[in-house]
Amino acid sequence: MPYARLSSYYFFHFAALGALVPFWGPYLLERGFQPAAIGVLMAILMGTKIVAPNVWGLLADRAGQRMPIVRLGAGLAVLCFIGVFWTDGFWSMALVMTVFSFFWNAPLPLMESVTFNHLGARVNRYASVRVWGSVGFIISVSLIGWWQERAGSGIIPITVLVLFVGVWLSCLLVPDRGHAVGHDAHLSMRALVRRPEILFFLGTCMLMQASHGAYYAFYSIYLESKGYDSTTIGALWALGVAIEVIVFLGMHRLLDRFGARRMLLLSLALAVVRWLLIGLFINLAAVQILAQSLHAFSFGAFHASAIHLTHHYFPGPTQGRGQALYNSASFGVGGALGSLISGLLWSSAGPTTTFAAASLMAALGGATAYRQVDRAGRF
Repeated sequence: MPYARLSSYYFFHFAALGALVPFWGPYLLERGFQPAAIGVLMAILMGTKIVAPNVWGLLADRAGQRMPIVRLGAGLAVLCFIGVFWTDGFWSMALVMTVFSFFWNAPLPLMESVTFNHLGARVNRYASVRVWGSVGFIISVSLIGWWQERAGSGIIPITVLVLFVGVWLSCLLVPDRGHAVGHDAHLSMRALVRRPEILFFLGTCMLMQASHGAYYAFYSIYLESKGYDSTTIGALWALGVAIEVIVFLGMHRLLDRFGARRMLLLSLALAVVRWLLIGLFINLAAVQILAQSLHAFSFGAFHASAIHLTHHYFPGPTQGRGQALYNSASFGVGGALGSLISGLLWSSAGPTTTFAAASLMAALGGATAYRQVDRAGRF
């Protein structure tokens, strides 16, 4: 298995995410965008995941090749992002963000499929490859927080562009790997998505990511408003992902012992607690450290478990579209919905109510998962 080459893709992809998610909101705020507008723009960043992965996943499954499409998407993301440097106003920024995120969001589900195909029977070892994405995120948020404090927010788009180039270069090194041909070659994607268990699973993922909308769009802004400096903000983001790394390294053991269903339910319960801690105790640094530590579950353990279930729910020729559908429902629909709701609530009801709403969404996700997702404990 080309462990280092697969890991390099995750490293650069999530390092770029570490430059975008914590710092893009403050960057837009400094450029004069209002909170409601920032919520819409961040929703665009998430919303293109609804369409892009499904379009590219369908092409890849039909062509039987994934890496050429991954490389094309990564290269076009680089070219389109350059337009950020010439934007002036909401509509031009919205257009550029729509185009570059359409191409940037397309390759990841295909890479997930390629990674699982390289892993073969060792699917529980996915987290040991994905952990390098967390390492990239930690390095990114730590260095950018320190650098931004000294050089200003103008470094953010430059850094993102450099990391996008890193994503594209890493794609060139990864060999393609198709699914094994077997008894599941006749599977129908339409029949799979009609199964109640899979529909409930996708609904759970959507609600969990919707609950993250306030965190991704406004957590850094909220911290800044309470007097936290950029270095501290970057350190808090890095802390959450650093602890996530520990969970990823042991995730195959957790899945073997407890199963994906129990890990999903635990992650959703801890997400409820996390958003309440942020909304109610933002002034207490010790509480924020605790809240950020829970990122290991609200994102890390949840995502690893969800990817594990997706791999089993969508086997063989449905892999690319299955991973795309998971990304679309969770990071696409859920992420966009969460960003829009948080943008509206932030201006009208305030931060505490916004994070209370996030907690409610995570609770609804827990109820949805408990109702149907893998009740037999097969995975």
